[in-house]
Amino acid sequence: MSTSEGDAVIPVTADELAQVSTSGIWASGPSVAPAAAGVGEALVAVLQGTTDRQALTPDLGQLVTEVQRIATPDFPRITAHDGIKLSAHTVKLNTDEPRPVVIVPSGWTPFGWVLFEYTYLQLAKRGYHVLAYTPRGIGTTVQIPGGAFVDAPWTSGGTVDVGGPLDWADGSTVIDYAQQYFHPSRIAFLGESYGSGISQLVAAHDPADRVETVVALSTWGNLATALLGNDTRHLAAVEALVAFTGGPEERKFDTATRKILQDFRDGADLDAVRAWAEERSPQTYADRTSARGIPTFYSNTWHETLFPVNEVLDTFNSLDVPKHLNLWIGDHAAPEGAGLTIPLSGPNLPVAEAFAWLDHHILQAQNEVPGWSQITSQVMFAPAVREARAGWEEVTTGTEKLYLGATPSGSQDGTLGTDPAAGWKVSFTTGNLTEATAVDGLMTTGQEEWKGNPKVYVTGKFDRRYLATWVSSAGARRVRGVPRVHLTVTGVADRSTLVAYLFDLAPDGTARIITHEPYTLTTDAPGQAATVAWDLQAAAYDIGPDHRVMLVVGAKDQLYSDANPAYSTLQITSTAGSEAHLDLPLG
Repeated sequence: MSTSEGDAVIPVTADELAQVSTSGIWASGPSVAPAAAGVGEALVAVLQGTTDRQALTPDLGQLVTEVQRIATPDFPRITAHDGIKLSAHTVKLNTDEPRPVVIVPSGWTPFGWVLFEYTYLQLAKRGYHVLAYTPRGIGTTVQIPGGAFVDAPWTSGGTVDVGGPLDWADGSTVIDYAQQYFHPSRIAFLGESYGSGISQLVAAHDPADRVETVVALSTWGNLATALLGNDTRHLAAVEALVAFTGGPEERKFDTATRKILQDFRDGADLDAVRAWAEERSPQTYADRTSARGIPTFYSNTWHETLFPVNEVLDTFNSLDVPKHLNLWIGDHAAPEGAGLTIPLSGPNLPVAEAFAWLDHHILQAQNEVPGWSQITSQVMFAPAVREARAGWEEVTTGTEKLYLGATPSGSQDGTLGTDPAAGWKVSFTTGNLTEATAVDGLMTTGQEEWKGNPKVYVTGKFDRRYLATWVSSAGARRVRGVPRVHLTVTGVADRSTLVAYLFDLAPDGTARIITHEPYTLTTDAPGQAATVAWDLQAAAYDIGPDHRVMLVVGAKDQLYSDANPAYSTLQITSTAGSEAHLDLPLG
């Protein structure tokens, strides 16, 4: 399968599978690694009969043989209520016995449903009918000489609704098709990234309440918080997503959505942007999901750069249904991406546990799922350590309050200590990026974390002209939960942006990031001091006995908008009765 009928399918090699296994599905940009996309395209081409099994490795060829023995693939286009054609792919089991169907809306990639073809074949082997589809507007669209546009076979018509009401209606139309085509015994939705949000939204809105469980991988809970948390726009994430639809922005989005995108970029009419995003947020409909009792499986990452973990936690905690949340090392789709795409030498736990959830709730399999705790957290950066808790409220068992203090003579860092300290002040200049940054690249830095290569920061390179830093005494700490920063800030304008970073500082001066979060404050007048407090993103991190906590506060990060006048001064102070401090959650 390719973007045009004349393009040849590139054979899959063992080296390419090894590349995806060791490097993940993301390339720089970010973009889908060609080797990962190539596996899906080759599998589909063999199923369609446009190439033979020699295009596959022996294990993939054997998988196709096994599935073709028990099921029949097809590649329909499903007509939405407004006439839009949705590209779809079915794998129908060859049986008259009623079997469940797993419906899989694709993620937000130029490759639509094709990318996870391996998963559909695995689901068929487990006893499920499968219906995968590309949400409207998503998929590769290329312009040809003369100005016309050509869509790839996996591209759906229409414009991207970003998980809005048109996507909810499309999901119900797809369910209608599944019922007519498969006559399924039960219906589940499984999605990764964009598909995970659509899965939740369709389950909450289907008029006939036909979705019986949801698996949501690398998911979002509140899109408004993800995009506009703490009144700070997540510009890098939105620009990456806009570039990732598979075609020109003016073709992929309608006029109303393009205005929303431009307002977001410009920082204009943000109340309307927020309302638009909240309409597309599963958290908005948590009561509806709970009333329907839909068992829901969540998976997310600690260093998620598209849909930060706190908004997922808030949504998960608001659901009153059978539920489970896995939290993993890394960033968006890094834990499950390879497991959804290719055969691996060993089990991919993020996918294996998602399948176990489906098997229990849809196949009624007697497996380990009923004994799971609600929360299972992988500890950074110790992948073998996973901690089970009955609920999020049990993750944090205590809090260490570390007060920010003045910078001692001869040091470049302030102190983090147990005694309140007031009367000091520290100033730094805005406008410059520094070595203290959340990530080097969206999704790719976290993918390296998942592979066992977390970024190492050289704190001696942190330019204190553009940062303020505080360091604790050495001591082992088990960080578990949501850290919180309290500061008094004075800027030259009536709006100021701060970014707080929490690091694990080693004796040699290198560090690893624990968590971070930006905050944009507004005052009544320029130059007015404001005492503010904000949550950093949740973390599970063990600090060694000879390591220290390092708090860094800057004014600029490549991920976010910046309300500061360039090269102005921000001042942080600590006042009596409201001393600056860090609440460090422990567990």
